[in-house]
This record gives sequence, structure tokens and C-alpha cells, in this order.
Amino acid sequence: MSTHHYTESGLQNVFIDGLEFVIDDDGDEIITIPAVNELHHVIALGIVSHKHGMSGDELRFLRTEMGYTQAELAELVHHDKQSIGRWERGEYEIDSTAEAIIRRLAIEKLHLDTDSGIDELSRRSIPTVQPQPINIKMANDNGGYELLAA
Repeated sequence: MSTHHYTESGLQNVFIDGLEFVIDDDGDEIITIPAVNELHHVIALGIVSHKHGMSGDELRFLRTEMGYTQAELAELVHHDKQSIGRWERGEYEIDSTAEAIIRRLAIEKLHLDTDSGIDELSRRSIPTVQPQPINIKMANDNGGYELLAA
């Protein structure tokens, strides 16, 4: 068992401990990731729990997991669709007020297990230049995952 850099989600900052690598018939190391929906749920929790602002990729991940288009999310945070696209591409910093609303929306819509209030989420929604790793541990072979403390 080792740490897998999980980039399949479109994020560059997700690492999973506890997955088993196996050797296929060609001699290549491969892994199987069980319960991807559960994994994405834990990744979403990791994003809303960050101590600093989220990246554009993280915003796109949350928006997609919540099932919103850019236009739908823009309407909810009182910005235009182009702003959402620019934030997701990293062209502009995400508006801090909009980010706090997006975090709270993700907690409610995805039923994330956190009791963070809007005051705490607002304090966390501050742009940062340093990447924030999301470290996850596979808790059991059936796809149970847990977020590790940062």
C-alpha cells in the first residue's frame, strides 16, 4: 500500500493513502479505486474545510458535484457566467463573498458532514497562492474514505 496522487478528478492536490497496487499481465502497476462517489464526497468535504481560499479547479469540482452549470451557479452568487468561468480557469481570484456562499451551498446540497457556519466559511474564503493538499485515507476495502487532518 502506498499513496496515490488522484488526478482523475481534475484536481492536482488530492492524495489517497491505503490503496493497494497490483501488477497487471503486462507488468504495469495499477490500482482500483472503489466507491468513487464516496471518494468525491470526501474530496468535497476537504475543499469546503480548507483554511484558505479554494482554487479554480476546486470550484469547478464542487460545481460539477452539485450538478450546476456555470450559469446556474452564477445566478446563485449574483455574478455572471463569465465570472464563474474566469474563476475556474484561474484568470481571476474567486470573489470571497461568493466563495463563502458556494462553500455553504456545497455543504447543504452534498450533505457534507460539517457544522461550519457561514462566519467560519467566510473567514476561510481568502485567496491564497499556496496549494492546499487534500489527504484522504481509505478506511476499508469497500470504499470507505476519511479525510485526514491537514
